[in-house]
Amino acid sequence: MTKKIRTSDLLDFNMGECLKTEGDIAAYLTLVIEDGDASELAHALGIAARARGMSQIAEQSGLTREALYKALRPNAHPRFDTINRVCAALGVRLVVQAVNS
Repeated sequence: MTKKIRTSDLLDFNMGECLKTEGDIAAYLTLVIEDGDASELAHALGIAARARGMSQIAEQSGLTREALYKALRPNAHPRFDTINRVCAALGVRLVVQAVNS
């Protein structure tokens, strides 16, 4: 007989704990971008920024912590400039590829 597992017994999953390197962040953001949901990209950038430390990302991007929390919350629609600055602070960049290559 199989043992039943209650969801309340499962550990909480924190994606931020998996984002240890720039490569990890780049792979995560690439998957999110491929899904095509712009607001999910903002949320994913927020997860990556919190994993690195929001104060550090704020300092390196030239944005305030408050502005980052607001721009990178779920369902936010940050400006491209904000996304680009956060990516640079995270040590990654957005790249465009041809769809049929």
